[in-house]
Amino acid sequence: MNTKYIDLINQTYHFPQEEFTLEDEHLRFHGIELNQVVAQYGSPLKFTYLPKISENIYRAKTWFANAMEKYQYKGNYKYCYCTKSSHFQHVLNEALKNDIHIETSSAFDINIVEQLKAKGKIKVDTFVICNGFKRDQYIENIGRLINEGHRNCIPIIDNYEEIDLLSDVIKNDFQVGIRIASEEEPKFEFYTSRLGIGYRNIVPFYKNQIKNNEKVELKMLHFFINTGICDNAYYWNELAKCLKVYVRLKKICPSLDSLNIGGGFPIKNSLAFEYDYQYMIDEIINQIKITCDEALVSVPNIFTEFGSFTVGETGGAIYEILYQKQQNDREKWNMIDSSFITTLPDTWAINKRFIMLPINRWNDEYERVLLGGLTCDSDDYYNSEQNRNAIYLPKYKKDRPLYIGFFNTGAYQETIGGYGGLQHCLIPQPKHILIDRDTEGNIVTSLFNPQQKAEDLLKILGYDVNVEVKEEKREIVNHGVS
Repeated sequence: MNTKYIDLINQTYHFPQEEFTLEDEHLRFHGIELNQVVAQYGSPLKFTYLPKISENIYRAKTWFANAMEKYQYKGNYKYCYCTKSSHFQHVLNEALKNDIHIETSSAFDINIVEQLKAKGKIKVDTFVICNGFKRDQYIENIGRLINEGHRNCIPIIDNYEEIDLLSDVIKNDFQVGIRIASEEEPKFEFYTSRLGIGYRNIVPFYKNQIKNNEKVELKMLHFFINTGICDNAYYWNELAKCLKVYVRLKKICPSLDSLNIGGGFPIKNSLAFEYDYQYMIDEIINQIKITCDEALVSVPNIFTEFGSFTVGETGGAIYEILYQKQQNDREKWNMIDSSFITTLPDTWAINKRFIMLPINRWNDEYERVLLGGLTCDSDDYYNSEQNRNAIYLPKYKKDRPLYIGFFNTGAYQETIGGYGGLQHCLIPQPKHILIDRDTEGNIVTSLFNPQQKAEDLLKILGYDVNVEVKEEKREIVNHGVS
């Protein structure tokens, strides 16, 4: 009878996989010996594996190049990084090594763009695509960037007032895009996206506010749906409606030469994950070309805004199982040394599932468990994997520490969790490790940010951190990974 954890994985999945391998009974991620990372830095910790950013950008560019060659597509492809997925400097620095462009969402994004431009990371010909509902500060910052000579800054018009607001702050002529307010799937609580302008209103909007406006030139049509890029009738139907708008606009607007199909590539959320990226891109390019050829208009340049796809698969979180609580005859609760609500908020907010695997003890027998966080909140738990309604881990043993990892957590978790701020029940934010490779391919790790201390949180709360508080000194023993 196969009772070891490694047996469970082998009979459930194809294993090892490209990024996950096993060395003795220890898990490796992209060749990184995670047990050594834990031994060096302790737990809980979060990490970012930077080389995966460049790898995924290269993959996407290759898929689009293949599709355009296959269908003799005459337009260009521009890869934009959606900054709201992760604003960290180390993420932008790595992404910008790959001749990409930027999509922003709010006012302070422009401040980041200006810093990166001052350091030479963003060039004068880098496209800055400005999405989102634009309040005064965002309008002002966009205007400043364009007035200082960044002609490739393209605000995407989200409502009927933004043309006038931008015209008031931008000195010379400028280019814009228009976002389509796509219709949502039937299961949504509303019918049409709150973002952008409705399909039937776009051509009249162009005629009324842009066509005869000598200061404004329409450059781009923007299309995105919440479900992302999926091979289903809903996606293809919305894309077809978008293309009808594009050809109608193109016939009356010669300056329109770009179609932004947004983001939405899925990332790996299970060891059983399957998605044919090349097929989807082939079909998108083919549908655009067929529609334009039939309408006798030139094909547009293609922009994408991949956020999660760029940075999601770089991230991970590692926790130690502190204790096991047997609450009844069926449920065993393994308690981690952190909180899901604060460190992986999507697991709590939208029931998202990440890849979860033990870091060590793969040769031990396994058991079914629930995972609980440290906060005094009934919602602070994790109870199932993406493709099965259960969690199995090596059996808890008090004298043999067990460490578990959550993988592909690099998008949104830090910003949604309020990185550097207050955490629920004042559970400290874990230390954050950056993992890179040197010119010879060797793994290099560094501490980006230490674990929060009591004074960090007290200062935010308004307490006097200079008041001396007597604390009992105790020795902290790092027992490492077995």
